[in-house]
Amino acid sequence: MARRILGAHAVLVFVFLYAPILVVVAYSFNGGRETLVWDGFSTKWFGEALHDTAVTDALRNSLIIAAGNAVVACILGTMLALALPKMWKPVRVPLEALVMMTLVTPEIVFGIASLIFFTEVGITLGLKTVLIAHVVFNASVVALIVRARFVGMAQDLEEASFDLGAGPLSTFRQVTLPRLAPAVLAGGLLAFTFSFDDFYTSFFVTGAGTSTLPLYIFSSLRFGVSPVVNATAAMILACTLGAATLAYLVLRRAGMSAARITQ
Repeated sequence: MARRILGAHAVLVFVFLYAPILVVVAYSFNGGRETLVWDGFSTKWFGEALHDTAVTDALRNSLIIAAGNAVVACILGTMLALALPKMWKPVRVPLEALVMMTLVTPEIVFGIASLIFFTEVGITLGLKTVLIAHVVFNASVVALIVRARFVGMAQDLEEASFDLGAGPLSTFRQVTLPRLAPAVLAGGLLAFTFSFDDFYTSFFVTGAGTSTLPLYIFSSLRFGVSPVVNATAAMILACTLGAATLAYLVLRRAGMSAARITQ
């Protein structure tokens, strides 16, 4: 009996969380202009959204920031993941705590702290400040994913490479990096996802005249929900789910490959 009650409660929680999202996606295909009055199936609002310069400009900004963030976060996160296990413990422990603190800090606190930092340093708010703030957060995400992969790898191939006369850079390029590639790719996809649909951090550190797609949707809601807003939100959801699913598949395949090797 208790298990059934717990299961019913879980179902209600999921319905409460995801039903509004399903409603938004469903009505993005509504043919009429009335938001909650179904007037037949249509995809015209997606075309309207993609022909709206405000939407396309915000989409371009989001893609530029997310792609740049993914590249820089992968580089910095991979370097941090490889360096942490080899650091002196009094140095490693504070850095590990800093990485974890970045992830567990409420996003609104992170956004306010970033705004204060950029203001005090004198950096003009704009796309570059959004990019920097996103990299700080997502580099920690990549570092945790890559480090988990790196710690779980046997070091036999690296040692064999050194025994054969290869230097550290050659060993990293020819042995370590190919083995870490799935984790780096998955971390980059997650970094892209987190950056693309981020609102709180972007809200605090973006400048006047620049906007990302989530910020555009938020500003549009002040004038009421429109089918174009629904279509834009559905496109964000599709992009986010696609990247997250691809990251999951990459990590799962890498895990299965590692399991086969150990067997």
